[in-house]
Amino acid sequence: MAQAACKGLANRLFTMIGYPAGMFGTGSSLRRLMAMLLMICGMMWSAGAQAQNCAPAGNQGTAPASWQTYCWLNLANYNDATARSASGQNLSFTLPDGSTLTFNARVTGTNPAYVADDAPSWVGAAVGNSAFLNIPGRPVLYSAQSGTSTIAITNIAVTPPAGGGVTVYSFVVADAESSNDGEALRFTTNGGAWQLLDSVPPISGSTMPPISGVGTSNVTITGAPGTVGAYIVGSNSPTSVTVQTQSGGLQGVMFAIRFATIRLQTQILGTRLSTADQFTFQIASTGTGATVSSGTTSGTGTGPFSTAPLNMAAGIPITLRVAMTGGSANPLTAYASILGCTNTSGTTRPALPTNTATTNLNIGQLEFGESLVCTFSLGAPPRLRVRKLLGSGGRRFGTDQFTVRIMSGASVIASSTTIGSGGTINSGTGDTTLTLVNASQGYTVDEVAAGTTVLGNYTAALSCSNATVGSTTPLPTTVGGAITLRPGDQITCTITNTRRSMALLEIEKTSAVISDPVNGTVNPKLIPGAVVEYAITVRNVGAGAVDASSVVVVDIMPAEMAYAVTTPVTFTNGATASGLSFASSNVTFSQAPGGTTNFTYTPTGTFDGQVTGIRIAPTGTMAAATSGTAQPSFTIRFRARIE
Repeated sequence: MAQAACKGLANRLFTMIGYPAGMFGTGSSLRRLMAMLLMICGMMWSAGAQAQNCAPAGNQGTAPASWQTYCWLNLANYNDATARSASGQNLSFTLPDGSTLTFNARVTGTNPAYVADDAPSWVGAAVGNSAFLNIPGRPVLYSAQSGTSTIAITNIAVTPPAGGGVTVYSFVVADAESSNDGEALRFTTNGGAWQLLDSVPPISGSTMPPISGVGTSNVTITGAPGTVGAYIVGSNSPTSVTVQTQSGGLQGVMFAIRFATIRLQTQILGTRLSTADQFTFQIASTGTGATVSSGTTSGTGTGPFSTAPLNMAAGIPITLRVAMTGGSANPLTAYASILGCTNTSGTTRPALPTNTATTNLNIGQLEFGESLVCTFSLGAPPRLRVRKLLGSGGRRFGTDQFTVRIMSGASVIASSTTIGSGGTINSGTGDTTLTLVNASQGYTVDEVAAGTTVLGNYTAALSCSNATVGSTTPLPTTVGGAITLRPGDQITCTITNTRRSMALLEIEKTSAVISDPVNGTVNPKLIPGAVVEYAITVRNVGAGAVDASSVVVVDIMPAEMAYAVTTPVTFTNGATASGLSFASSNVTFSQAPGGTTNFTYTPTGTFDGQVTGIRIAPTGTMAAATSGTAQPSFTIRFRARIE
């Protein structure tokens, strides 16, 4: 019969004689009766020898987000008689990461005696009922007598396994019962000042006992009447901690070691390539390669499958890895795998993986206070497809063709060019088909014009879908949008071009050296005194005409150039006439800074350096393009000299 049964028996006894369970801790004679009963139970059913370790709580309750970083010490091997001897009791705990925690516990004071107990220590205790639920083992040093005793915990040391080192850890002390009238807890440390880690609410109401000394080396919790909450405090890297309990009949304390915690899980994305395929995922010591914690997938479900939270007590570099289990039909290389880690108790530091393509990664040492959840996401290698469709009306011009592409940076991963006319795209063209790509690598899906096609004659719309149900991969919604695929993804993106009727003007400017003072017109060079001819070509490649008399070309003259006054501005139609009219009066000049305003200046001399801008405004309506090659255009030419 366990001590929990003793306490249940005591609660029933109190109920039978007319006192509700939970009235312990009021200082009454009945409480002393309860204390005697628990003491008897403790002697009748003392714990047998068992390996000492530590473990996190099974459930959070109201505990903080970092609750799994607390590894509560299992005190099952505590012996009160040994602890009260002159040399105290040496205790050793094997921690989950392979580290060893050791210290000496020496108890002084005639009362109370302590026994190792489970949590919660009784029905009214805050820790175990409100927060940090289902802690394994016997983490409570529990007293069932009135009096004051001191527990001196000295020579605290954490010895890491090979390849590790201790940087900083927190030694945690918690009120494991309830501090009521006439009771108190006093904690001292030679490590970092006590930090208040949690104020655990009572099982009912909101009364908290007074606490003082947080932020110093000495903390006192003074009892208060009624159902009260509890406090949990921590000191960084002490070698000595002293706990004094002043009990009115029932009192208890708990201890934990806290550094960081990690939980590794595996998620299957999509479906397995074979139902026989299963995966083993492990947290291993980077230094030794030894597995510290592991899990295995099972059945045909997708998970996530998870290891138990692993508490780290020392700075041990760890490696996360995944492998196929025996009996699988496929090798690991048949799957794509990405790894991501998040810190559930705070900000995730940049050094941790985020959608990193890997099956084996050294993530280094965890940092104090981190509570990591790392996930291997596994699935068939992702595939991406881009295809072309035409909207209402089909092509603008019969020869228009399009090339759809999958791009990785400037590299073309896959492409396909359409064939056909009108609204028809010939089968097998304009479709990259499903293309194998890398998980966690960024891609873009886009199109380029083929031949004489002008994309401006179309409105492009992008629609993407994922055949993998439940995938969380964000899909692009505009042409040229970025996409990063996850394992198992089968994404098809469709670019639909719908033709439109509007003017689209293309402008091109070129220059040619006409002469220079040294060479004349024979192979002239671009040197001071050289005359340069500029040619500006305007072409309407769109299917719409330009509004009447709305074409205006403004060219800014470089500061080192002087306009050639005696060489007039010329206007020449292209192979397909523009439909515009031109006269010398359509050309005006500016000498204003910037050359874009006040076109009222009249150039003088042979070359005029005062000209800062030229404005050419032909009249009439510029015609629309009628095919990919029949594009109305005109060219304007003028000259200037290098000063």
